[in-house]
Amino acid sequence: MTMRTRTLGTTGPQVSALGLGCMGMSGMYGETDRAESIATIHAALDAGVTLLDTGDFYGMGHNELLISEALRTAPAALRENALLSVKFGAHRGPDGEWLGYDARPAAVKTWAAYSLQRLGVDHIDVYRPARLDPDVPIEETVGAIAELVEKGWVRHIGLSEVGADTIRRAAATAPIADLQIEYALISRGPEREILPTLRELGISVTAYGVLSRGLISGHLTADRQLAANDFRAHSPRFQGENLQHNLTLVESLRKIAEQKGVTVAQIAIAWVLSQGDDIVPLVGARTRERLGEALGALDVTLDAADLAAIEDAVPADAAAGQRYAAPLMAMLDSER
Repeated sequence: MTMRTRTLGTTGPQVSALGLGCMGMSGMYGETDRAESIATIHAALDAGVTLLDTGDFYGMGHNELLISEALRTAPAALRENALLSVKFGAHRGPDGEWLGYDARPAAVKTWAAYSLQRLGVDHIDVYRPARLDPDVPIEETVGAIAELVEKGWVRHIGLSEVGADTIRRAAATAPIADLQIEYALISRGPEREILPTLRELGISVTAYGVLSRGLISGHLTADRQLAANDFRAHSPRFQGENLQHNLTLVESLRKIAEQKGVTVAQIAIAWVLSQGDDIVPLVGARTRERLGEALGALDVTLDAADLAAIEDAVPADAAAGQRYAAPLMAMLDSER
């Protein structure tokens, strides 16, 4: 496996072709092992992964503290190569309830101050609002991040889960490096309007959910019991007939993967990689075993016949169920 690199937009940093999304290491998908999480981050850095993605609300600071410990205990050369992408703005209750978003300029700077402290760094490489705050113009939010850039606390500005109009307004305010959005074989909404807008403006994508939270990893079975604190236990795509339908799609994909001698997860990640050099998939591996499998996608080459077969097996809009429950879907500017 040779780690390739890609550049985030026309103004952003050069990063590894795969990034590591660390959200799942902080209880979003059930129980985790702290030592294994840190070992997985170390293994990713050792393999050449440079982009680590987190959010200040993942475990209410737990994820940032975890990454801080991993960086502090990593060899110096690897630590220096790490680039941190941080989302901010979500309000959550002690029980994990989602309470909305706050992206006012004063809040932007406050969130950043706490993240810098928890991460133990003097700057954040890419800083982005997790969602659009409907009560705050995007120009004000981006303008506040731009002030942090001017002062050296942030290097680049990113966006997350916003639509084409918001992207244009943000880009008119300050240079935008990338948009983070869910993009996978069964989550192809960005292809309609968002990806063309990004490419027109020279903005890249960091794609999360490339395995749809494990749904198209090839490892999930219909009888798997999800813990009550597992995000997927409340996700429409993992419920009842929706799950059965979606796992049928996975089995169709498995036949193609087996013909190529790769795993379902590897072909799903390779598909995202094949959609353009301006797209950086974030893999949510929580263990070294799953990380190793994900990294194997870098050695998978998909030709025109492969891509056609994948399209036949998993057509756009083939998935059953929304990617979030209705209240969270209502918060997504990218879906409007």
